[in-house]
Amino acid sequence: MALTPQWLDELRARTTLSAVIGRTLRLTKAGREYKACCPFHNEKSPSFYVNDEKGFYHCFGCEAHGDAIRWLTDQRGMPFMDAVKELAGEAGMEVPAPDPRAAERAEKRASLHDVTGAAQEWFAGNLTSPEGAQARAYLARRGFSDATIREFGFGFAPESKQALKGALSRFDESMLIESGMRISVEDKEPYDRFRNRLMLPIHDMRGRVIAFGGRVLDPEGKPKYLNSPDTPLFDKGRTLYNLHRAAPAARQTGRIIVVEGYMDAIALANAGIREAVAPLGTALTENQIELLWRQVERPILCFDGDNAGQRAAMRAIQRVLPMLRPAHSLSIVRLPSGMDPDDLIREKGASAIEELLSRPVSLLDTLWDFERMSAPLDTPEDKAGLKARLLDHVETIQHPDIRSLYKRELLERFSEFAFPSRPQREFAPRKTFRKGEWKQPAPALSPVAREQLTRAISGGSRDALARAVIAGLVRFPDQIHRHEHALHQFAMRDRNVGPAIDSLLEAAETLDLSAQSPISLAHGLPAPPEKAHFAFLDEGTDPGDAREDLAEAVSLLVERPALESALAEATARFDRDPEGSFAEQARLRERLLALNERLKQFGRRKAAAADETGS
Repeated sequence: MALTPQWLDELRARTTLSAVIGRTLRLTKAGREYKACCPFHNEKSPSFYVNDEKGFYHCFGCEAHGDAIRWLTDQRGMPFMDAVKELAGEAGMEVPAPDPRAAERAEKRASLHDVTGAAQEWFAGNLTSPEGAQARAYLARRGFSDATIREFGFGFAPESKQALKGALSRFDESMLIESGMRISVEDKEPYDRFRNRLMLPIHDMRGRVIAFGGRVLDPEGKPKYLNSPDTPLFDKGRTLYNLHRAAPAARQTGRIIVVEGYMDAIALANAGIREAVAPLGTALTENQIELLWRQVERPILCFDGDNAGQRAAMRAIQRVLPMLRPAHSLSIVRLPSGMDPDDLIREKGASAIEELLSRPVSLLDTLWDFERMSAPLDTPEDKAGLKARLLDHVETIQHPDIRSLYKRELLERFSEFAFPSRPQREFAPRKTFRKGEWKQPAPALSPVAREQLTRAISGGSRDALARAVIAGLVRFPDQIHRHEHALHQFAMRDRNVGPAIDSLLEAAETLDLSAQSPISLAHGLPAPPEKAHFAFLDEGTDPGDAREDLAEAVSLLVERPALESALAEATARFDRDPEGSFAEQARLRERLLALNERLKQFGRRKAAAADETGS
């Protein structure tokens, strides 16, 4: 039997959220809610609220949001199923028996954890043996303290190809291979992956060893750094080195630092900067960026000051651009040329890197500077190439508002750069018109488009919100471009209003939107949908306020079907990945709860507007 959405809802209903959170956080009663200083970011006045009736917590400072399950997974670092079992035990509910295949996979993972844990104990013991003298000398040269060496679990892998097999003889050869500790080749005896290397364990969020990194000690040895392969325990694209230590530190400092490699993260920790993480031999992935955003809204990239470090920063920027959302971005610290964090600390002390971390550069500034310096800009063609590269980056941004703002800012910078002292051209005297003599014509549509819009607004969609949004865009056509991406998504999902939205999007390319006049329809603007009181359809509403209200309506219109679709997909994937599907379903249902709350608030605003107008 699976953990169905209905079963999880029952678990949440039987759980008093304030009691769960109150075990580790001091809550103060505030009306029907409880409040506290947020545990996810550093603050002096309470902005973290717990609502037992609605079953979720929310921080108005850092936007942390979730239910009892999310609290245990995020704040206490528990795996999803462990959190479910703990809450179910307290609620007197029996957890349904897992799928046999899922149980078999979980048992295998537990066994492989035994292998990696035993390997770590062996590597750490080797470091103190006579064979580990060269590794100890390397650590001494790096200036790592004994406390740092113990905390991060440094070890040593001897030269022999069969040493680990002998030390871990209690485990089957197949388990040693599956855990990544041994390499199997055809027609030859398997051999140890790590040999004559300084060893470093890689942990999951629970602090369990799941993989290893090894630094070569022979100056002629290759590669310099070697990581475990992907295994049932370890997915390098979903893992950040040191996150299990950095996350608690980040909650205190309000920042998390991304460096190029694990030795950089350890060097920062050795200098007292404990909130540093590192990817594992690859550029930052989407999954790793989401892991970072769960800690802070604006992680700091701190890559080496050489060309390779700058290219690594740009790869991260290109990966994050499509993912940008309000208040979530990256910032970048540029180290001096040719230096990594350890070099800077050795030469100028920890205060030098703290000074750099205190004034990071924004993602937009970094993007502009990188492209401006990446090629000569001596000719008009060169400058046109710069503009094209900047716009190519902008087009990858999925969020329509952020894409529009990036485009405006970068084009303004380009204009100032390309034409720094452009003289004013002389124009012939412009004909003037007296008041009322001339008026900007209102934008118009083709007859087919007008018919589609009129039908959609007057009842082509059963959804009053969809009809109201289309009517709002007819009233404020200058907002069509702003919401282009969101509208296109909704048009593909709703066949009733899809043609009307497509007409708007296509027509927006030819309409003169500078007039900010309503679109002309055959019989004038139709009446708003019956019983739908939206501020953006009220003639008396301030135009600026109306446009913002319309923007929220578009967001609400698009988000719910997208979330419901994602939830259906996660449910369908249950058989293939039960544990991952559980967690994903929980996150999506949590977002749906928040969305439903926004819809209720929007509805209350509509009702208030209706009362004020007497409708």
